[in-house]
Amino acid sequence: MKKLHAALLTLGCTLLAANLCAQSPRRNHHHHHDSPLKSSYTTDINQYGQTVGVIPLQAESQDGFLVFQNKAANYRIWFDIRVQSDGAVFWGTPDGADKIGNGVSIRRARFAVKGQFRKNWYGELDMDLADGVVELKDAYMRFDGIRNLQLQVGNFKENFSISRNTTSRYLQFIERPMAVAFAPSRHIGLQAKWQIPVIWAAAGAFFQPVDGAETRVNVEDNNKDFGRSTGYSFTGKVVVRPLFELQDASLHIGFAASYRTPKADLSPKKYGTVRISSRNSTAINRKKYLDTGNIPDVNYELMYTAELAGHFRGLRWEAAYLRDDVHIDEHIENSPTKRFWGVYAQAGVLLFGGEQHYDAGGAKYTRITPGRKWGDIELCARYDRLDLDSEGIYGGAANGWTVGVNYWVNSNIKMMLNYQYVANNKYANGDGKYIIGYDDQGIPTTDPTAADSSYGDLGVSYSMLACRFEINF
Repeated sequence: MKKLHAALLTLGCTLLAANLCAQSPRRNHHHHHDSPLKSSYTTDINQYGQTVGVIPLQAESQDGFLVFQNKAANYRIWFDIRVQSDGAVFWGTPDGADKIGNGVSIRRARFAVKGQFRKNWYGELDMDLADGVVELKDAYMRFDGIRNLQLQVGNFKENFSISRNTTSRYLQFIERPMAVAFAPSRHIGLQAKWQIPVIWAAAGAFFQPVDGAETRVNVEDNNKDFGRSTGYSFTGKVVVRPLFELQDASLHIGFAASYRTPKADLSPKKYGTVRISSRNSTAINRKKYLDTGNIPDVNYELMYTAELAGHFRGLRWEAAYLRDDVHIDEHIENSPTKRFWGVYAQAGVLLFGGEQHYDAGGAKYTRITPGRKWGDIELCARYDRLDLDSEGIYGGAANGWTVGVNYWVNSNIKMMLNYQYVANNKYANGDGKYIIGYDDQGIPTTDPTAADSSYGDLGVSYSMLACRFEINF
């Protein structure tokens, strides 16, 4: 019996040792002395039985962002997570106008993974999970191996508007101005970006967006059922920065243009049309008073913008004029080009010694440096206008006046409070959906041609108070 127990114990120890050996990764600790990574480089066996290179990583928190990196190997991967919780109340709409509902929402719930691979390669995957709906944002790769030049391909923002390209983390107001409604955002494409300290330039070719399932279905249906191409755009931008040598100031003078054909992300019945619409203030008010409806028989759009921005220590300002000329097919008679435009000017100042910062690589503004241990407070003001009335298209026009206060607690926490007064004209009826006044019989009407100003002002004007609580990590 003792011999049996001894045999079983020996067998058990042998199996245990074998099991531990099987579970332990086989690692070759012989250093590759001819490798530029030197002692940081080893090898291992992956799940497919292949020999792979292993780079030990150091985990650290960089201003609250979790980063894994090995500087000797030029390798870094990190998470970029953002949650913005909004609330808003509205008042002052004219008697008889459609009510605006107060509310709260998760404006953004972003989860991104970003990585620097070796010296010259960068990749990013960014998703938005707000309100439980998955939406793809950035998904691209970039090559930085040519001096002063970056080459990028995937889904990302076109370089057109400084306001559109500034991340929502560092906006001075809860929402971007109405004027950027027709500024292009993310599309599949490829882009080259070149810069020296005084000049920054970008040019790219872009195709359809890939933001959600509906977009993909429309692209596939247009392709499958009608053999339609996705459409294309060419976008270019040049920025001059004459104050690049200064550490506490910047001057950004930008010009951009974009040639755009209709895209296949619309339903097959709407293919060949263009629609421009915008909310006045926040995403909580779902009413888009400014709306051109679907403009048919579009040949191409030509967009352009001129922008001026700058900062000096704690002061930052930004202004832009944007234009969208919608050219109709030349075979359509009596249908001139539609010319829509917008303008905005805004500024903000940090009250407790904080500093604003310009991102030279992205030609936009980035996060501040607070002036106190407890953070800093920024006071902001903005005027913006969007005009979508042109040549038989009456999408409406609006003026907005906004003041805001931002509390930058630290690198991770930001709180915002905005008050806005917006005035829509009588054509801003949401493509015929919203009441804009009374007719000559005193009955509420959505028709601007039937509205009678003797019964009161035409168009919907109102006030808004909105707040945001934001965390970035």
